[in-house]
Amino acid sequence: MALDPSRHPCFNDQSRHQFGRIHLPVAPKCNIQCHFCNRSYDCAAENRPGVTSAVLTPPQALYYLDRALKRDPRISVVGIAGPGDPLANAAETMQTLRLVRQRYPDMLLCVASNGLGVPPHVDELAELNVSHVTLTVNAVDPEIGGKIVGWVRDGTRIERGRAGAELLIGRQLESIRALHARDVLVKVNCILVPGINDRHVADVARTVKECGADILNCIPMYPVANTPFATMTPPTDTEVAAVRAAAAEYLPLMYHCTRCRADAVGLLGEAMSLDLLGCLKEAAAMPLDPAQERPYVAVASREGVLVNEHLGEARALDIFAQEADGFKRIESRSTPPSGGGPERWTALAETLHDCRALLVASAGQTPKTLLAKQGIRVVMMEGLIEEGLTAVFRNVEIRAPLRQQHQCGSGSGCSGNGLGCM
Repeated sequence: MALDPSRHPCFNDQSRHQFGRIHLPVAPKCNIQCHFCNRSYDCAAENRPGVTSAVLTPPQALYYLDRALKRDPRISVVGIAGPGDPLANAAETMQTLRLVRQRYPDMLLCVASNGLGVPPHVDELAELNVSHVTLTVNAVDPEIGGKIVGWVRDGTRIERGRAGAELLIGRQLESIRALHARDVLVKVNCILVPGINDRHVADVARTVKECGADILNCIPMYPVANTPFATMTPPTDTEVAAVRAAAAEYLPLMYHCTRCRADAVGLLGEAMSLDLLGCLKEAAAMPLDPAQERPYVAVASREGVLVNEHLGEARALDIFAQEADGFKRIESRSTPPSGGGPERWTALAETLHDCRALLVASAGQTPKTLLAKQGIRVVMMEGLIEEGLTAVFRNVEIRAPLRQQHQCGSGSGCSGNGLGCM
């Protein structure tokens, strides 16, 4: 589908007075810690990245978007920019993008990330026609980068200082190349930190240009309370102009950045109205998952008739939809391989992004908790699949003879192999 990228106000100065954007705050976690960043989740007076008045689930975000678009038809771009990093919250981010693309096929989609977690998701971002990605790259020299980032977390691996910066920079450049290869427009944000990377920004511009970046946004750092750089003096206008002039030798520059919040909405530089703030708060107070956005139910079954398999043992789950004359099995979906800790269940939540519930004989507390956070209700029972589906789709309690009373690992019904006992 061909979309008009010129309607993105951050990438095109000419459109910022006509078109607005909305950031959906569905990504609270971050996988790096920069010395200038302090994420505050409820500070209406601050206008900077990392700040939002609410964190939403993907269905809540779609509910909020529906109402925001009715109030402000100038919105042409739906972005995800935090308050943490979108790809450190990959399940929430990708589900939100899917929901928005399905509901609004002509909407521009945008993601802003530090780049660490981008590479595994580049193909799906391109398939969803995410047309714009912003990556924050503050250094391409690990020695310099190590003075800006405190730590970098890649799964369970944590690196600090130069090693962390080297890991991060490698992923950032890989991300730019991969996005460019898929015709995604890439903007690079570079935070100008006096005395650390001020003489290095031109090197950043040259390097990211070689990787395929399209535009550079050089942003002066300003001190934020309770950070290592809190007492640092921000660069002067003259210093910023000189650095930008050097970087402009390599890439076109964005000069109209307004340091958008993670819940920004409307034209650039325009404060959120009380009406839209009320819509955001209303969405955050909603149930995690309006049923209409999750049409399916997943089932753990050995033979396709009974709910009789433990979640940790299931190699595949049957997916059922409700039809006028009953229920229909539409497909089988493989579960992530055993091991991997909580990441296994995060991956399963992404696999079951369109399912409102999961019927299993038993499940451990960790998968139940993580799936519930993604709006997937885990129902433990033993009995006919049809009776379980009937109860879920009617939103009623499963009758007592079907309900499992024990949990995996806490009763005689547990197989004891540890696969689901986390």
